[in-house]
This record gives sequence, structure tokens and C-alpha cells, in this order.
Amino acid sequence: MSVEAVQSSLRVVLTDLNTDVVEAWRAAFADTPGIEIRNGSILDEDVDAWVTPTNSKGLMDGGVDAVIKRHLGAGIQLRVQRAIRDRFAGSLPVGSAVCVRSGAVKPRFLISTPTMESSSENVSETLNVALACAAAFQAVHQQNREEPGSIRSVALVGMGARTGRVPARVCANLMWTGHTLFQDFRFEDYEHLRGTIVAQLEDIENAPAESRVRIAPPESPSCRR
Repeated sequence: MSVEAVQSSLRVVLTDLNTDVVEAWRAAFADTPGIEIRNGSILDEDVDAWVTPTNSKGLMDGGVDAVIKRHLGAGIQLRVQRAIRDRFAGSLPVGSAVCVRSGAVKPRFLISTPTMESSSENVSETLNVALACAAAFQAVHQQNREEPGSIRSVALVGMGARTGRVPARVCANLMWTGHTLFQDFRFEDYEHLRGTIVAQLEDIENAPAESRVRIAPPESPSCRR
């Protein structure tokens, strides 16, 4: 199956224990087809990949990270940190992600994407949620480019809504931005993805909380529809 086919048919599950986040998703994604929204634990989702919000060092010591590490075993943190060391010289920038084998049958993959540089950082007044969500989907693109059809379904939680203290409605709208960017475009590298998002969302703090922003990247060899 081609990257484009997987992109259009990817099953996306949004799941969280926070009912405010779930209701905010229902509002933000109301007109977005192909999204499943649930009030529950990501551990219950039978998908090919789980997405976990992390920190730049891949220390899975809090929030969803810690829950997943307890479930999959301590080895998952070692795999995440090895990937960060090998691909990003030991520090994963916000707006980047790593995809590693989970060691389990379901999910087969774990995608780690930082919403913050260090643990328990307040990111409520940043673009980090949009950057992290877009990076997670970029990781899906890259994995499917390397192994076509290897990720056909993915589950995400409310990024930054707990540890990062991002308001539920803001979290949902920024995740909508990240998802629509995945549907519309794919990038060859994370640097161009980050630059595109920051350039178009830098004044979003002046917009109403219910605002959604659809990014339209300029034509570039490193950005394709």
C-alpha cells in the first residue's frame, strides 16, 4: 500500500480519561471524518501504534509516559532513548518524534513526541501541542515509507492537557491543526515541519480559544501534498 493510501485510510483514535478533553475533541473534530473519540485509557486501544507525549530526553517518568512504561516494561524507555541518541544526538526537539518497536504484539510501535523539554513543564502558552501532534503523524509517514502499511491505526491522548496544563479546548484545536496538516501534506524532515507551523501559528494566542487554524504550507520540495 502506498504512503498516500495509508495516509487517507489511517484509523485515528483519540482517547483520554479527562472528560473535558474528550468533549473538546468532539467539538474540534465534529466535521472531521475518520476520527474515533473515546473516554478511556490508551492501554485499551488495539492499534498499530500508541503516541505518548514525552520530554526531550525521553524520560518516561510521569503522565502517560509512566503508564505506558509500566505496561510495556522498562525496556521501552531504553529503546526510545537509544533512538533519540542515534537520530537527534540525545535531545529530541519539540516538533520531532521517534518511532520504535514496542516489544509487544499490540501496539507494535510506540511514537514518542515531546510536548516539553523537561518533565512537568507548563506549556499552556506555547505551540508545543500542535508541534507534537504534527510530529507524531510525520513519524507515521516515515515509518510507512520505510515499511509500507506497517502503521494503519494509531491512538493519541490529549497532548499537554495534563502535565503541560494546556486548557482542553486549546489542546483539542491544536491537535486538530496537527491532524489536518497530516491529511493535507507530508514533510521530508522535521525542521521544515516545525518552521511551517511556527510561521503560521505564532500569533495564535491572540485568537479566541475556540479558533481552529488550518495550515497551508508554501510549495517546497520538502513538503508534498
